[in-house]
Amino acid sequence: MDFELKTLDVAGAAAEKCDVLVVLVPENFQAGKDPVSALVSAALAAKDLEPKAGKLLQAYRAQGIAAPRVILAGAGDGSGKRLQSAVQAAAASVKSSPAKRMVILVPPASGADGVRAAVCGTAESSYVYVTTKSKPEARELKKVVIGVADAAADREAFARARAAAAGIEFARELGNLPPNYATPTRLGEEATKLADAHGFGVEVLGPKEVARIGMGSFMSVAKGSAEPLRFIILRHDGGPKGEAPVVLVGKGITFDTGGISIKPSAEMDEMKFDMGGAASVLGTFRALAELKPRLNVIGLIPTCENMPDGASYKPGDILTSLSGQTIEVLNTDAEGRLILCDALTYAERFKPRAVIDIATLTGACVVALGGVRSGLFASDEELAQQLQQAGEAALDPCWRLPLDDEYAEGLKTNFADVANVAGRAGGAVVAAKFLHRFAQNYPWAHLDIAGTAWKGGSNKGSTGRPVGLLLEYLLAQAPAGGGARRTAAPKAAAPAPAKGRRKARASA
Repeated sequence: MDFELKTLDVAGAAAEKCDVLVVLVPENFQAGKDPVSALVSAALAAKDLEPKAGKLLQAYRAQGIAAPRVILAGAGDGSGKRLQSAVQAAAASVKSSPAKRMVILVPPASGADGVRAAVCGTAESSYVYVTTKSKPEARELKKVVIGVADAAADREAFARARAAAAGIEFARELGNLPPNYATPTRLGEEATKLADAHGFGVEVLGPKEVARIGMGSFMSVAKGSAEPLRFIILRHDGGPKGEAPVVLVGKGITFDTGGISIKPSAEMDEMKFDMGGAASVLGTFRALAELKPRLNVIGLIPTCENMPDGASYKPGDILTSLSGQTIEVLNTDAEGRLILCDALTYAERFKPRAVIDIATLTGACVVALGGVRSGLFASDEELAQQLQQAGEAALDPCWRLPLDDEYAEGLKTNFADVANVAGRAGGAVVAAKFLHRFAQNYPWAHLDIAGTAWKGGSNKGSTGRPVGLLLEYLLAQAPAGGGARRTAAPKAAAPAPAKGRRKARASA
């Protein structure tokens, strides 16, 4: 979808040629003497339009307005959250229509929040998954013009919003792929294509390389699957050489049966979404490709399947992790922490300024927070605050949960340094405490996205979260106004990377 930013007032919107004109109407809407203002004022006076967020009123061939279809969308108090709700409702209402060009008029006082809401809200509601359908429905909407009071003033916000929308859609598409498509090998290929197209560094390691490194915990989880594991390393070298990077670690279980501790069959198909953390890291890099901030970022993705087989790891097994710590397996369905712990140890070699892991880790986090906020755990106060602020700004919120040492008591065992599970109580915190053991040498945060990475029911599908949060956090770490240190990346049509930047050596 093509987005355009344009300086446009209410009177100008009336003359704008398009298939659909969407007017966001906050509670403090200021009417002028133009046809759009007259329509809004009449609708409000008659109480046919409520300015409550998400409420819509549609008009056809309204007098004095060039667009044949007009949607008045209530935007509540005009905050970013309410504006996004309004845009989502309006965009959803035209999703199945033949409209190809839409104009969204943002309230003049909404600034960056309005621009983000218009772009990201439209992208989210108009997304259609078609990859594995024999007769895919076409997405008719091709062009969306965002009308603002001053396009020059909102240009940076517009660029950020477009990047976020691209990254979120990339993550959603990967998350929605069926598990026989989105294999560990496929994720490695997607990372390589992304790197080639946008100038990132990339390495994709296979079982032999991972064995040489010594990732015994990660390797054990993958043993029961015919699909070979992959360990993906992505690099955005946007900052000065030698500057400490931010490391993003994404859990990439491309399908989770639970292993020998097999899951109930109900809704097991949704375990294709267990690579939501990996998808969010790839989606964040897709967004970074648009903006190229002056910041060094590393992406680490351990990816494999968790399957029951004669070769599978078992309850009672003792694993030796990359850190040297031994782990007693009490439940093979607590596999995410077993692949992440080796990646967290691997992250130390980059001497990072911060490490953030992202994982669909625990059902307990879903019980605690539902699908509204991701769970946040952090060993560093400043990092925790930065992530919380980024989530609020990106409308991709998280909620901080505790890391008291007492929560780790249940992980004690007579047979290894640590067990991989404890009792049911405080399960999300206990899982975070397990990971914390392997993240002692740098500022660390863990995002449990088990409740936010996908939706079930009739709206089943990946959400692309928390790409918005991660991008907002990373941009806040870059120098103010900092563009790319490097020259523009090669286009997809000329995918050859810079010499020495790409190392793909995945040995099965």
